[in-house]
Amino acid sequence: MKLQEALNKKTGLGTAPLGNMFRNVSEEEAQETIQNAWDQGIRYFDTAPFYGAGLAEQRLGKALKDKNRNEYLLSSKVGRIILDEKENSSGEGLFKDAPQHKIVTDYSEEATLQSIEDSLKRLNTDYLDMVFVHDISPDFLGDEWITKFDEARNGAFKVLDRLRDEGVIKSWGLGVNTTIPIELAMELEEANPDLSLTATQYTLMQHERALERMMPLAEKTGKKFVVGAPYNSGGLLGGDHFDYQPASKEVKKQAQQLKQIADKHGITLKAAALQFSTANPAVSAVIPGSTRPSRIKEDLSAMQESIPAAFWQELISEGLISDKAPLPK
Repeated sequence: MKLQEALNKKTGLGTAPLGNMFRNVSEEEAQETIQNAWDQGIRYFDTAPFYGAGLAEQRLGKALKDKNRNEYLLSSKVGRIILDEKENSSGEGLFKDAPQHKIVTDYSEEATLQSIEDSLKRLNTDYLDMVFVHDISPDFLGDEWITKFDEARNGAFKVLDRLRDEGVIKSWGLGVNTTIPIELAMELEEANPDLSLTATQYTLMQHERALERMMPLAEKTGKKFVVGAPYNSGGLLGGDHFDYQPASKEVKKQAQQLKQIADKHGITLKAAALQFSTANPAVSAVIPGSTRPSRIKEDLSAMQESIPAAFWQELISEGLISDKAPLPK
């Protein structure tokens, strides 16, 4: 399936929550969520080995195993190898209720190929459409991220360039929660990432940094993006987390302001969030994640909701969004 055909709704399903992010999700609930997405016409699914130490990939592979592989797009990520060895980290991290396998961060050529092979097995498929180099950024790696970026530059980037040139994959890029690594990768002469996943960084609540350099660079070079975590891991919709951390009082206040203005104009905040992220011409798709089957229909309905221009103008006048951001028409 071609990219644009799968993204005709500009909406896919992000599966991080199905790896038991923040809470224990039953197998039944996970399968129902994926099937509901399929029934609603979703044909793009994004996942990663890191999501529950392989759990999200396994659940997605189980749900899609009887579907025609030519009818949907699948993206996963490289940079982490899930070992059979267990480690005692129960109760820690984003996926505390997931299997506690030891995870090794490795962006070398050998590890990249191994990661893809492992993902194919968990996903019950023989190919991936898109591959993202995962979390090669300071939020996960701290000061070591530059060293790891160089490792990827000489390893994962070259492998993925080759696989795309050979037609094994359609696209590759970075999958990160910050903008700088994507900016650096787009400026490399020896590698050519064409589709990156920018999570939490081009949302209604957080987009100023992306508009400074990342989006102009994409426009200049013809690169595209998938927007992940469009609700900033729930903070935008009044949840307890923002960018995968506990939401601050300031974040909750900002979310409440946005909600009040949305209510005033008779629209849902989901509609504003999804349509804002996809209004940028560099954005190919947005992939909200969910573990609630009913939320899929909500998301798709939100993409079709009519939003008055006065709503956007009020957000600009209140300083809640940038006046440089492309707006839905």
